[in-house]
Amino acid sequence: MTHSFPPCCDRLVIALPKGRILKAVTPLILHSGMAPPPECLEENSRQLRFSTQDPTIDVVQVRSFDVATFVASGGAQIGICGADVLAEFDYPEIYTPIDLGTGACRISVAQAAHLPHTPQEWIRWSEVRVATKYPGITRRFFATRGINAVIVHLHGAIELAPMLGLSRLIVDLVDTGSTLRANGLKEVETIAHVTSRVIVNRIALKTQPERIGTVLSRFRKALATFSSTKSLQETPNKIRSTP
Repeated sequence: MTHSFPPCCDRLVIALPKGRILKAVTPLILHSGMAPPPECLEENSRQLRFSTQDPTIDVVQVRSFDVATFVASGGAQIGICGADVLAEFDYPEIYTPIDLGTGACRISVAQAAHLPHTPQEWIRWSEVRVATKYPGITRRFFATRGINAVIVHLHGAIELAPMLGLSRLIVDLVDTGSTLRANGLKEVETIAHVTSRVIVNRIALKTQPERIGTVLSRFRKALATFSSTKSLQETPNKIRSTP
């Protein structure tokens, strides 16, 4: 079926991330009054833009790392992404009004499990090579310690870097730590804790405050509804909304 969409100025566009975060926020989206068709929430869908229950709102599916870029550039007015992406790119064009509290994990430093090194020793090394898909976060973290880290920028399979001699350390997103352990690594320091956030383009918020405000109110209402349900009570990270 061919879909015809009006220009973005006629509809608000919400950018949703593919993968883990989308799974975590799907219940919220389904109860927000802005639910897309079921195929939007399926991993094997090749379509990227979808209409929703609200005829004035569309959603697009993009890579989690690209959500912030779409919103910052104005391609989408609203988005949902992890705090790790926001910290990595640090776009001034983005306002972050709601912390969903879902998809909780952390950005951590890890190294080979058999090594005795501790974080206190890093500053004495002549060179600290770190493999990561977060070069900005990693560089800033080590800079605050007076360490000039050499960044090996990878987009995946970060855990392979130490065993193949690309780096001594890695900086990556960690949930349970099982992937680290399976690849002979151990977590040695946490850089930041991460949850999913609702983000807004600042210009869109200024030019369309009522429309944007309505969407944010729907997200907050859905959060309030979910906070008393059994499914979210069983979730270890309390869902919350920031002022």
